Amino acid sequence: MKTYDLIVIGTGAGNIVLDAALAKGLKCAVIEKGRFGGTCLNRGCIPTKVLVTAADYLRQIEELPAIGVIVGKATMDWPVISRRVWEKINESKEVETYYQTFSNLDIYRGEAFFVAEKTLKIRQTEGYTAEITAEKIVVDIGAQTKLPQVSGRDETGYLSSESLFGEKYPKQPFESLIIIGGGPIGCEFAHIFSAAGTKVTLVQHNVRLLPKADEEVSAQILADMTKMGINVHLNADLVEMSKEQGQKKLVFANRSTGQTTIIIAEEIMFASGIEPVTERLQAAQGGLALEHGGWIKTNEFLETNVAGVYAIGDVNGKAAFRHKANYEAEILAHNLFEAQEPRAWRWARYDLVPAVTFTYPQIAQVGMTEKEAQQQGYNIKIGKQFYSNTAKGYALGLTKQSDGFIKLIVDEATDNLLGVHIIGHEAALLLQPFINLMNAGEVQLKPINEEIASEPVKELRKQEITRYLDPHKVQSISETMTPHPSLAEVAMWVQYYLK
Repeated sequence: MKTYDLIVIGTGAGNIVLDAALAKGLKCAVIEKGRFGGTCLNRGCIPTKVLVTAADYLRQIEELPAIGVIVGKATMDWPVISRRVWEKINESKEVETYYQTFSNLDIYRGEAFFVAEKTLKIRQTEGYTAEITAEKIVVDIGAQTKLPQVSGRDETGYLSSESLFGEKYPKQPFESLIIIGGGPIGCEFAHIFSAAGTKVTLVQHNVRLLPKADEEVSAQILADMTKMGINVHLNADLVEMSKEQGQKKLVFANRSTGQTTIIIAEEIMFASGIEPVTERLQAAQGGLALEHGGWIKTNEFLETNVAGVYAIGDVNGKAAFRHKANYEAEILAHNLFEAQEPRAWRWARYDLVPAVTFTYPQIAQVGMTEKEAQQQGYNIKIGKQFYSNTAKGYALGLTKQSDGFIKLIVDEATDNLLGVHIIGHEAALLLQPFINLMNAGEVQLKPINEEIASEPVKELRKQEITRYLDPHKVQSISETMTPHPSLAEVAMWVQYYLK
């Protein structure tokens, strides 16, 4: 059996850990079944933002007459936009080529699965590899689109983010599109295709769009999307899918009244959340404990219940964002290959994971919603400022309260910020200072899944250690998340270029 110092399964954020190990001269292996770069580069945040940006400009051009600028009718040049999308996706080849230059790295092409604790095989087109093992294994295999059970689904055919940025990428925008799911992915694609001229219908199971957002934000984005001509149906159960005269038909029912609605469109897209892929990993054979339907259970140090096996990114079920995965990978790389002793280890906290939804306008949030703060027993103060109340807002033509706002949720007893919620122009940029503020200062170690603990972690928990992020030091930038991809990265990532 071939033995390594480190095996990384997946080439998303796990590359950060891999790079740290390679720099130490350790013998490593990386396993990838698809394109290098992970979900974000290949079918997630990066290609979608190329599309979103074009859609944003089209929306803005429509609003220019309000500030005295008259332009002709703008349309999407879909072939040019598509070329830019695929230029970014094809950078995955450069990532793979880069790793091929390392003499201390073996690259396995195929799908990894456990055959025993810390023992893997790789499923390849020509068969299976021999067993491999390592002192440390990092699982970074992501997740996949969750497909609701609905009669006729497979016979009718459908799109997902996997197939959209693959074999089903359209040569031109669809004439009509049904999107199933009103979370961030569904809302972003509704914005993209609606701006491109597609007649979009969005069908959502929940009673509101973006159910993890603050309720006032959800209500505003519903109004905005409706104003843009997107046909939104909330509180809906799927009944049936079928083909009809070259089109696709969806039947759904209102969950309160039972009334059914039929929509016919050129294509149907599922954007109904994600689900784990740990069954294909055969995580149980690797001895890994799972939770909440199949996510790998981890603690605040990214440890699993199997010593020397770690899980980062979507696969651990703790917020499916690339910036959160990068944050975890940087913590793990530091703890495994840089920290001189366990007391210097960093740990993950998930109470301040920022989220941005690139709808029009943008939505950005960090911390608790108003309802969450109330449920946790806080007496709160609410501050709300509208874009239209500011000089720059007026200059941008944002003259109505519905043009956007920022909402602060504050603990009345301490004046501590509990949550920040923004809907409006460049919300991601406006959120970043609050992310930094809320992360700065002293934070105490808070155990996650206490039953998972290596001996060093047990000692650290006993000592109730704290970590201080000094807002005057670069460290406070490097250990704070930045929503990806946003222009805030221009400011937040400059610290990587210090000489």
